[in-house]
Amino acid sequence: MVSLPVDYLEQMKQLLQEEYPSFYHTYEEPPTRSLRVNILKTSPEQLKVRVPFHLESVPWCPEGFYYNHELDRPGKHVYHAAGLYYIQDASAMAPAEALEPQPGENILDLCAAPGGKTTQIAAKMKGKGILVANEIDAKRIKALVENLERCGVTNAVVLNENPGHLSERFSGYFDRILVDAPCSGEGMFRKDADACERWSIRATEKCADLQLEILEAAAPMLRPGGRLVYSTCTFNPRENEELIWRFLQLHPDFKLIPVPQRQYYRSGRPDWIREADNKLVKAARLWPHHLRGEGHFVAVLQKETTAEGSKKRPGKWPPVHAQARKLWERFASETLTDTNFLSNGTFTLYGEHLYYVPVDIPSLKGLRVERPGRYLGQAKKNHFVPSHALALSLDPQMVKRQCNFTVDDPDLLRYLQGETLPSAQSKGWTLVTVDHFPLGWGKVSGGLLKNHYPKWLRFDKND
Repeated sequence: MVSLPVDYLEQMKQLLQEEYPSFYHTYEEPPTRSLRVNILKTSPEQLKVRVPFHLESVPWCPEGFYYNHELDRPGKHVYHAAGLYYIQDASAMAPAEALEPQPGENILDLCAAPGGKTTQIAAKMKGKGILVANEIDAKRIKALVENLERCGVTNAVVLNENPGHLSERFSGYFDRILVDAPCSGEGMFRKDADACERWSIRATEKCADLQLEILEAAAPMLRPGGRLVYSTCTFNPRENEELIWRFLQLHPDFKLIPVPQRQYYRSGRPDWIREADNKLVKAARLWPHHLRGEGHFVAVLQKETTAEGSKKRPGKWPPVHAQARKLWERFASETLTDTNFLSNGTFTLYGEHLYYVPVDIPSLKGLRVERPGRYLGQAKKNHFVPSHALALSLDPQMVKRQCNFTVDDPDLLRYLQGETLPSAQSKGWTLVTVDHFPLGWGKVSGGLLKNHYPKWLRFDKND
């Protein structure tokens, strides 16, 4: 059992009273484990047939499933590398479900890393619209980008900015915003011993101040009539109900509306804050002694429609020189069956890196940009090297050469370990797949499939 701070236990005992014993008992139990099917690549029904492990449905997320951590390791399966699912706590699926993203919208995930909720939003957008994923912590950006790429997300722009720097640039731009705020992490103590060690009453106060600052930055970026979802993975009312109450006092143009999946959760607790406001029962709390998952809080805010939304002039991008465009076109002609999947956007070049950028996004000039759009690859001096992200986002029918492995083929593991393989295919870039799901690139030359699976993702030969 995890060692819990004395002040934390006393806090929970005072809040929960007669419920406290059943809550405390959850710390004597192992946490549940779950995953979410990536519907950009497959359906829940298809995945359940394919995987060798047993899955049980998560009630509030149609794509969510529990698995038995004692028997199965889905994170080690090749389907995970192919982006068919994302390992995610069941409770952490609740905020993106409450956001209810729609294809074609402009959506912001303001505190996005490592990308679980971002990829969940992207799947519901079906590649249509613009998804801005922002993360202020530069150390966490790599994980965010890798998860977006693995899941085949094509409509994301990844920024590494302080939320306050985005407010004016994106004023009134977003239809929906998710603020999964950094918090004291009380709801994750069963899984995260470090969060438990960092906890203090003072830390919860500092978190609440930061959370309000982030919400203040988010508010101007939401269009009138838009939806903002605020969530934390903590039980502390200072960071939850009280924080929402403080925000609403500052922003009378926002109102709290019920969480759409509220039948699965417990209500917010206005009686736990100094300024009790019964409207706060519309928020939701996810408790480990009431459902299979960790602790979470979700509140849904809607902006009044009294004002007009703000239209932004599309940004201007670094131009693509003739040689780079020629290299891309030659690669596309030799490798792809068509390039009609690139529409409603424009090419841009950052150094030798070629991107396809959403045409309607405002200028990103002056912002820290990790990914301005869909990453296509590198335009070298005399050849084009396609990105791993491009491979994972393609339908195999869109390529001329495919090297497909079944999940139990020994050569599949050799590919994932970075080995060169024999090939009878014609010369050129080849999409490597597992059961016809994209995994990465290989390049056939001289009867060999030269391995282009990224070195940092390769399977360990000692496992």
